[in-house]
Amino acid sequence: MEKNENIERIIEGIVDKKVDGKKSKIPAKLDFYQSATGLILAIFVKFHLIFVSSILISKDFMHSVDKFLSGSAIIEGGHPAFIVGSAFILFIILVIHALMAVRKFPNSYRQYRNFTSHTQMFPHGDTKLWGIQIVTGFILFFFVSMHLYQMMSEPSNIGPYLSSDRIWSDSAWVMYIILLIAVELHATIGLYRLVVKWGWFANKSYKATREKLKLIRNGIIIFYIVLGTLSLGAYMKIGYDHQDNYGEKYIPTHTEVTK
Repeated sequence: MEKNENIERIIEGIVDKKVDGKKSKIPAKLDFYQSATGLILAIFVKFHLIFVSSILISKDFMHSVDKFLSGSAIIEGGHPAFIVGSAFILFIILVIHALMAVRKFPNSYRQYRNFTSHTQMFPHGDTKLWGIQIVTGFILFFFVSMHLYQMMSEPSNIGPYLSSDRIWSDSAWVMYIILLIAVELHATIGLYRLVVKWGWFANKSYKATREKLKLIRNGIIIFYIVLGTLSLGAYMKIGYDHQDNYGEKYIPTHTEVTK
């Protein structure tokens, strides 16, 4: 009996219909899970880029932000376990989101041909955005997984000097440039598509609402890419200046011993 139920669920997931011919509710549930996990990840990305940009204020400020994210409000001085735990939870959410999203990607030449034909027949801007989501999604699954693994395996190697050493001396800036562009496009376009899909902030004039959302979307993308580029440049400058003392941890100015 259990085996038959499993087979029925598999069939239901493939054809979007139950064995008795009725419309399946599974695709709607999967869409909800994809939207929910995507929303969580997109919001995290926005806050993460803000936290990372703390280096633009000062090295001391970036150090204090790092300690706060390490749980200094709970444990004095913070602990790497908070970084490891957060990275692990984000990785699980990332995997769930990827699994929910990949089912919509073209997985055969016929599906790819149908997608390109549809794009040419209906050259709508939002259709092209879906293509960007596919490309950036593939890039992010690998690059974000690498980044999260790094956070889980080396949670103590975060700070004004250690992060800058990784970016400059370890040449991680190449990965971060690609990651910045891909993650910002994917996250912001994803938020835009969520707002349109679920009808958030909609008013009587659907066209006017959509045009406003496009302006907001483009503004957010430009803002975060500029902010991320400036932050990356600051880390590279610090890393360049600090390369002779690679691996040295940053000591906040208020804890330095004056002679």
